[in-house]
Amino acid sequence: MVISFRDAAKLFGISIISFCAVVVCTMFLNFYLDMRQIEDMLTTPAELAFYTAQLSTAKVVCLVSGGCLMATSVVMLIFYIKHYIDTHKKELGILKAMGYSDLSTAKNFWVFGISVFIGAALGFAGAFLLIPKFYELQNEDKILPEISINFHPVILLCMVILPTVVFSLAAAAYAFIKLKRPVLALLRDNFRNSAKALKRKSGDDKDEPFMLGMKKNTLKSRKSLVFFMIFSSFCFSAMTQMSASMKDLSSEMMGAMMFLIGIILACTTFFLAVTTVINGNAKTIAMMRVFGYSQKECRSAVLDCYRPAVYIGFALGTVYQYALLRIMVDIVFKDIGGIPVYVFDFPVCLISLTCFIALYEAAMYYYSRRIGKISIKEIMLEN
Repeated sequence: MVISFRDAAKLFGISIISFCAVVVCTMFLNFYLDMRQIEDMLTTPAELAFYTAQLSTAKVVCLVSGGCLMATSVVMLIFYIKHYIDTHKKELGILKAMGYSDLSTAKNFWVFGISVFIGAALGFAGAFLLIPKFYELQNEDKILPEISINFHPVILLCMVILPTVVFSLAAAAYAFIKLKRPVLALLRDNFRNSAKALKRKSGDDKDEPFMLGMKKNTLKSRKSLVFFMIFSSFCFSAMTQMSASMKDLSSEMMGAMMFLIGIILACTTFFLAVTTVINGNAKTIAMMRVFGYSQKECRSAVLDCYRPAVYIGFALGTVYQYALLRIMVDIVFKDIGGIPVYVFDFPVCLISLTCFIALYEAAMYYYSRRIGKISIKEIMLEN
């Protein structure tokens, strides 16, 4: 079986995350390398202090933002490959039965790296569209001499080419590991595994309420989605609150960019997580509806179990943005005059939390309606 480009296109979440990571890192890395060329032109203590602070800022942003986003891309790639193999067990088992080796099948998974290439390439191009304005704002007070914009091939190599190669190889390697199963294990129907799991559960927790058991089973079967739920609310919380502080600490452009990236990442990861949960539990939801469970109860069993993780993510995002800004103000820019003292902004935090609750509950209402439209007839016809 050859993995089609259509299958790889479903990984648009990785493309979006790669795009955001490469946009931010390319701008700051290019600025870092171009600033190094004016080091010999600096003479005054103020210039040297500002120059050092800008270099430190570029390093911190690239390591923290770029590193976190790339790590998220890795987790998402692993999740998608596992999900693809789990939903195509029978086809993969047939190939193994026909004599195809694990390596010959796994190498086709390299196309999943295409999603990284698309996001990285678009992010690299988008960064150079923003760089002229970015350079102007970074040296808005003309403390440093004029910084010329140069193209650095090493950034193209590190931001676009290497990530594509690494992710393609990682996809094939992980697929090879996951495919090292007996043929019968791949051909076996998922219902048999589910029945065994339910049997074990009923033996262990005979007195446990059904709804509570469903919530626990949903979390256990989709552990990786807990990370995506936390990450989505983390991005919303951190980026919306941080963007409000950028007007005083940096520029309105940086604030707008952070806000936009935060909203895109939050919506993308939340959409992917929730749709995966619903699709993965469609049969269970349909059977619950047949046995008389209401739409609200179905939502409670399948979606509400992630609610604590979502609010934990918001709290972590709040702490993260506060700690990062304090580090930037108190350590990186401590020798630069005119930098305002940063204090935690409770009104902005409250506004961000209110908006988050409104959007989250609206999304839960929408997906609750979607759950209500799942038909037992369609589910049975699929089998």
